[in-house]
Amino acid sequence: MAKLKKPEAIVFDMDGTLFQTESLLLPAYHKMFDILREEGLYAGPTPPEERILGSLGMLLAQIWHNVMPEADEAVHRRADELLLQLEIEGLEAGGTLLYPKVVETLHALNERGVRLFVASNGLADYIHSIVVVHELKELFEGLYSAGGQGTATKTELLGILLKDNGVSSAWMVGDRSSDVEAGKGNGQTVIGCGYAGFGRQEELKGSDVIISAFDELIGLYDSAESQG
Repeated sequence: MAKLKKPEAIVFDMDGTLFQTESLLLPAYHKMFDILREEGLYAGPTPPEERILGSLGMLLAQIWHNVMPEADEAVHRRADELLLQLEIEGLEAGGTLLYPKVVETLHALNERGVRLFVASNGLADYIHSIVVVHELKELFEGLYSAGGQGTATKTELLGILLKDNGVSSAWMVGDRSSDVEAGKGNGQTVIGCGYAGFGRQEELKGSDVIISAFDELIGLYDSAESQG
């Protein structure tokens, strides 16, 4: 295992890392297709759930190409609007879940003086709503999203976050290959999350460490070498 150095900041992906996406996504996904059919924009059965779960962590445009490749761009853009609306309604209704020990672990890292950020390929309003509903807002110094920052890759998004906040050493924590690429592409340490099950294990290849539970981060941080 790589010998880790204590970072100034830890940057978290959202879906499959902090947030149990399927607790919100799957009901919204089925409702969205019901509405698309009612509006005459989609015919036929709802595509299998595996298609959307397997696309988590991608940009929305890529998700819809995977889920309904035969539909045109106008349908994809309507799907963007509907899914966001339905997910925010679902968040506000309650019952969505973070992974076990996320809240306690973030508080523990915050108490140790670590600067905490989110970098997600999701939409800005979606990320903001999760953080507000789950009462995490005061823990994060910044919420960065592909939707909010208009980036085409997670690597670019992380680069902007690091530059904006003057961060030279960070851990990028996430569950998809895009998180590994983002961390390594910016010369940072990558902690791969192996507990979500949306991605395949090979997606985490190149991570410095792979964790099987979120609260392992505390031990990793406490045993890491101080910088300098």
